[in-house]
Amino acid sequence: MNLSYWEYKNWLSNIDFTIIGSGIVGLSCALRLRTKFPGAKILILERGILPNGASTKNAGFACFGSLSEIIDDLQSHTEEEVLQLIKKRYDGLQLLRQNLGDKTIDYQQYNGYEIFTDNDESLFSTCLSQKDKINLLLKSIFGSSVFTTQDNIFNFKNIQSQYIVNQFEGQIDTGKMMDGLLKKVQSANINILNNCKVTGLNDLNTSVEIKTEHFTFSTNKVLIATNGFASQLGIKQVKPARAQVLITKPIDSLPIKGTFHLDKGYYYFRNIDDRILFGGGRNLDFKTEETTKLGQTQLVQQKLEQMLSEIILPDIDFEIEHRWSGIMGVGNQKKSMIEQRSNNVFCGVRLGGMGVAIGSIVGTELADLL
Repeated sequence: MNLSYWEYKNWLSNIDFTIIGSGIVGLSCALRLRTKFPGAKILILERGILPNGASTKNAGFACFGSLSEIIDDLQSHTEEEVLQLIKKRYDGLQLLRQNLGDKTIDYQQYNGYEIFTDNDESLFSTCLSQKDKINLLLKSIFGSSVFTTQDNIFNFKNIQSQYIVNQFEGQIDTGKMMDGLLKKVQSANINILNNCKVTGLNDLNTSVEIKTEHFTFSTNKVLIATNGFASQLGIKQVKPARAQVLITKPIDSLPIKGTFHLDKGYYYFRNIDDRILFGGGRNLDFKTEETTKLGQTQLVQQKLEQMLSEIILPDIDFEIEHRWSGIMGVGNQKKSMIEQRSNNVFCGVRLGGMGVAIGSIVGTELADLL
């Protein structure tokens, strides 16, 4: 790239900290670094025009795990490990709300609901039988029972007669959240270069050489916050997981309010601006959805529309207005990777689909490695 002397001098020289990724983790990391190192020169590199992974593409659930997901986690984790996971999600949500304010992110607490289809009778029975045990386990975090039951007040069809209700779950406006974070970072005198994909890192012990599609430069420290794209920078413990989403046109007098989970969280929907936002379905074809390619598949989109018609909006006319996808970072463990990779390279990745909940705290902990 034909950079001028001025461009190189002002944007790419004497960089103390370079953060790769301008999502929730990267921006939160930058803000924490500014607090710790007020005079540092901090640069953020973003592969997309906007944050390109999941931070601007998620469903905006302020959640920490449905009852069936927690029960499932207890099959592969100890009670203490599950408790730590949930506490980190809860603490992360409080940090996000504290950093930006509920008005900025349009935080609404309409409750979370887990619904079970007619074919999920066994799972529903398991959740009912384990509900009191899980409530007791979580009492040290929330101080009261998290999960209760409620009749089908939203008139969904082809489901069990009751929901599992989570009184502590909320929702946010993802766009407002990211806009608020970006403005806060920019006001802290931190530069962001968009449409700048990193293609290679070389830790030289005293500095790190960063290669991008446009130029090469040096920085003192690198902090990787690319999550779903982490494997492209050599972090093989993180696999990409594409999440497909659609949203309806506005629906008059839409009665549905809340965040809703189906099928152990593989499907999720919510109200927003008199619309239904609905996503999920990667369990239909895990291999195909293990990709960093943004896009949709006919298999998943047809399933989402079918469930809208048969379960969520069975007696309501609706039209789909928009479809998109985001890239999450998952792995064999649910615990995030926050670690030093080499002398001058650090990472905060593998958020496991809980970026809204833990992104702020992962970014903070990443900065605190320094």
